[in-house]
Amino acid sequence: MTIAAIRNGRPPADPRPPDEVRRRELASFLRSRRERISPEQVGLPSGGRRRTPGLRREEVAQLSAVGVTWYTWLEQARDIQVSAQVLDAIARTLLLDPNERSHLFVLAGVGDPSPGKDCASITPALREMLERLEPLPAAVINGRYDILTHNRTFARLVDDLDAFPFEDRNLMWLAFTHPAWRQGLVDRDESLASMVARFRASMADHVAEPAWKALVKRLRAASPEFAAAWERHEVSMPSANGTKRFLNPQVGLLHFDFTHLWLYPRLGTRLITYTPLDKQTRTRLDRLYALATAG
Repeated sequence: MTIAAIRNGRPPADPRPPDEVRRRELASFLRSRRERISPEQVGLPSGGRRRTPGLRREEVAQLSAVGVTWYTWLEQARDIQVSAQVLDAIARTLLLDPNERSHLFVLAGVGDPSPGKDCASITPALREMLERLEPLPAAVINGRYDILTHNRTFARLVDDLDAFPFEDRNLMWLAFTHPAWRQGLVDRDESLASMVARFRASMADHVAEPAWKALVKRLRAASPEFAAAWERHEVSMPSANGTKRFLNPQVGLLHFDFTHLWLYPRLGTRLITYTPLDKQTRTRLDRLYALATAG
């Protein structure tokens, strides 16, 4: 760091060309995604003990139908051409969720041919499960609190979730910045504190990943309340179940038991369901479901 930078209280600008910085971010991102996936998740035998976690480079190349040397160069930040079709195949192989997929294409400097493409872990069977759970509200949420998919009742739990742009469908973003969600969380202070603590604990596995850092930066800029909570450095592990209350503007107070069903061995992406705790909530939930299915 230069003396001028120290005096100004900010780090010096990265001296590397922007394209090189972007390629290195892309390489780091691909390695982090590859290392989190077990062979069993993509239909491969474990093959006994491995020196490094996750998939091998040659396995990613094989599953994506690209050359091993070419994929290795990609993870080495070489200056090579990347097509949208190849990136699409890699995104599917690495089971990227929609935010991660979008981030991949941005880092590669390539337009996404299917910007609204569902993440590979949201299978038709999982979508049917969400539908069959209705009228119980249910959604699939990742470790960053991105809402990956949801059923109709969950969409109306507080506000019309489907009216939000995809990048705002994040539970922390909604809870800290959106007026309806701030009002709809009855036990708001407790909920926000535990949410930030769980997010910080989950981020320990992703501290260098741009998508996680970008969410923190965005929340700190938009919400002084989040910034203050973040500076407390509190951490906690997610619980499998608990209770939560929502104040819905159309049907009133809803009191639920919630249950987390983890979709992978490591804590991260999970299916969350809400079950009425009392008869009044069940009656009100039926009304909410009728409103949701009516359009």
